[in-house]
Order: sequence, then C-alpha cells, then structure tokens
Amino acid sequence: MLSEQNKVSVNIEDEMRKSYMDYAMSVIVGRALPDVRDGLKPVHRRVLFAMNELNNDYNKPYKKSARVVGDVIGKYHPHGDSAVYDTIVRMAQDFSMRHPLVDGQGNFGSVDGDSAAAMRYTEVRMDRLAHELLNDIDKETVEFGPNYDDSLEEPLVLPCKYPNLLVNGSEGIAVGMATKIPPHNLGEIIDGLIAIINNPKLEVEELLEHISGPDFPTGGFIMGRDSIHQAYRTGRGIIPMRAKAMVEQNSRTSRESIIVTEIPFQVNKARLIEKIADLVRDKKIEGISDLRDESDRDGMRIVIELKRDSIPQVVLNQLYKMTPMHSSFGIIMLAIVKGQPQILTLREVLDHFIDHRK
Repeated sequence: MLSEQNKVSVNIEDEMRKSYMDYAMSVIVGRALPDVRDGLKPVHRRVLFAMNELNNDYNKPYKKSARVVGDVIGKYHPHGDSAVYDTIVRMAQDFSMRHPLVDGQGNFGSVDGDSAAAMRYTEVRMDRLAHELLNDIDKETVEFGPNYDDSLEEPLVLPCKYPNLLVNGSEGIAVGMATKIPPHNLGEIIDGLIAIINNPKLEVEELLEHISGPDFPTGGFIMGRDSIHQAYRTGRGIIPMRAKAMVEQNSRTSRESIIVTEIPFQVNKARLIEKIADLVRDKKIEGISDLRDESDRDGMRIVIELKRDSIPQVVLNQLYKMTPMHSSFGIIMLAIVKGQPQILTLREVLDHFIDHRK
C-alpha cells in the first residue's frame, strides 16, 4: 500500500479533462488528420514508406498486397491489417483518388460500392506520382522519428514534390473536428504555385485565375463559382455538384433517353440507380419506361428511357431534385500545421507547401 506521503490528490474533473484532451490530440495528430506539408495521414505515409523500403516502385514488379500489409503493421503501424489494407485499396481506386498513389492489379472495388478482393489475391506497387512524394527521402531531406517500439525509424513527413493535400484531397473525422478537402487538377495547382513564387503578394482573386476549382475523379459539374471562392478564402464552404447528363434519341424507335455519363463525387452508382427505380415504382417520377446500366471499362453510361409523351427536361429536373444526381460537397480545409490542427485558406496551404520544399 502507498504511504500517506506518496498519495497525490487529484480532482477527477481536472483529470478527466486532461486525459480526454490528451486522447483527442493523439487521435487528431496521430491518426485522423493530414499533415499540410505532404497531405498524408500517418497510415498513408507508412504504407508508401514501407513500399519504398520493399523497392515496390512503379517500374518494378508487383508484390502481393498481403506482403505490403505485413510490413506496414509489423514495422510501423501496429493496428489491424484490415485498416491498412483498406487504406491501400482506396489509394488504388481511380474513382476515389484524383491521382491514385497505388497501382493495383486485381479487384480493388468499384464505384458501385463493391468490395475489393482479399489481400492475398491482389497485387500492388507504387504509382509514378507516389514515387515523386518519396523522391530524395534518402538524402536527409526530412526528419525521421522512432517507430512504435523504437526498433526502426520512419519519416515524420515525406519530401513531396507536389502539393498532395490539394491534388488528392483528404477526408477524416477526429475528436470534435473533421476535415474534408476536395481533389484538384495537378496542372492548375502547379500553375498556382508558380504564380505565388513569381509574385509572393498574389491575392486570392488572382490565384483563382490559375486554380478554377476542385477536379473530382468521377467528373460531373460544379454549379456556380461563388461557393468555391468562399471556400478558398475562408477554408469552409459547400459546393453543389450535378451529374453530367444528355438527351439522346433512338433512331429506330424515335424514343428519347437520358444518358448519364458522370456522377457527383462519392455517389454510389448502384444506389443511385436503385433510388431512381424506387421513385419510378412509387410513381413519384412517371415519365420513365426503362432503366439500365450500360457502364463498361470504357466509361460510365446509365440509360434512362423515357415514355413517348415525356418531356426530357422535366424528368431530368425531377431526377436532380429527388436523387443524388444533384448533391453537395462540404469543404473544411483542416490540416495539421506544426503539430496543431488549423483551418486554412487555399493560399495558406500553398504557402506551407512552399515553405516545406525550401
């Protein structure tokens, strides 16, 4: 038993507050939010570093996903293998990432929400752009720290030749806060960087001449520019998105169809089709005679056949109103800056990247 002189009285409310804050910051910094410099959360950084250590580069043969997962959880990330594999899968999906960082071979899921094959069946290697995130890491360009058991060292940030936080975006939920950064066009982001380097006093309005807005991997339209400008100026905003659809006429039957070729980011195609079918069955939309998915490896194609007396624009407006063909993307540009979470403007994100590369 402790002697009276070794006992320390602690107010339970103070201890709960301190312990919860310690836990919250651990989740925020160590798991849920990306670093502003390389745009990666720790698990993504560890996956790419482990692949680099395995020489699993874009110009080398593929390796079994299970091999990479084993190295990551054994050396750097002592958590469940499913969490690491899910990270690898997402980095290989061209409908989730504007520029995939993992080149996958096998079934890595689909925009319909299908799951990827088990890690023992799929193979991976780094994509070319992932190689550019790690280039020069062996030249003492970034700081390293001990891994979870002090047996190895891992990078605390990657050298990162381009602003990955903006190019691929990021999404995560921490304790009491969340981040949701949309992906952008790589060429536009580089043009914006060059403009800032040439003119350090560049205003946000001038920067927007180079960066027109987010560039989502599934395509679609962004409705209006005011919401984009607000998000870039303040770090917060809501962007309305709409599917790309056109009206085609069948030369044989003379019937018209609505053809959907692009859908809003993060919309599940199979659930969208199911939603349209439910609306037709419940007679909330009455101008549709047939619905089918003709998507293939060449691209997306949802065919919505119309009844002879239907007005295509009326049906299309109903689809936008009642289905995820019209949805929104809420932007919160939150990232870790010098160990602390901060909401950043577009200019601030680019400035932090330039400082990192210096």
